[in-house]
Formats: sequence, structure tokens, C-alpha cells
Amino acid sequence: AEGLMIYTSVTIGYDAPWRQVHAMLLRAAEKTPGLRATPAPFVWQRQLADFYVEYELSACIEEPRRRNAVLSELCANIQDEFNEHSVQIMSPHYIADPVEAKTVPESDWYAGPAAPK
Repeated sequence: AEGLMIYTSVTIGYDAPWRQVHAMLLRAAEKTPGLRATPAPFVWQRQLADFYVEYELSACIEEPRRRNAVLSELCANIQDEFNEHSVQIMSPHYIADPVEAKTVPESDWYAGPAAPK
């Protein structure tokens, strides 16, 4: 048996490169004790909303009875990872955009820790 899958989601503005968001979520999972390496954690883009993209991180835990503790630590690691890379988590809402456009130039598509395949 592969174990129990857990899920958590974040909403991130369109100004953050999606490849960077995927990489940060996966790094947060790698740093979380109690998550299995196999099957590997994965990220889905669940929604392209008016002001943000909703990302869902899925991972398998080793001990189902520790679900809440592992999920809590995963959420903490996600916050740390996003803060480390200065990417704002926009859940659940935000009030206003800055004056500059919210687009990602191609030169930033692989901003750290993302890397081209």
C-alpha cells in the first residue's frame, strides 16, 4: 500500500512564475518529515482565477495517524519556502495590485529554485 495522500493548496499571484511555485512546493515537501519519497509529491494547478492561480500539493504520508501533525509541518515549510524566495501567498484574498503590471517576463520563468528540464 502506498499510504494516505494529503493535500494542501495555496493561491499565488500571476506575477510569480508557475515553475518557481511548483519547485518551492516540492522543496517544502522534501523538508517535511513523515512524507514518503515514493510515490513522489506532485503539484496540480487547480484554478486560473481572476487574481491568482490555485496550486495544490499532494503527498503520501508514512503514518496516517500523524496526518494532522505532518500536514501542519508541511504548511509551515511552505510558508518558510515562500518567504525565503519573497513570493507572497495570497490566500484567501488580497485588496489591491501594485501599479506595475503583474506579468512574468520569459527571463524569469525559471527563477530559483526552478530549473529547466
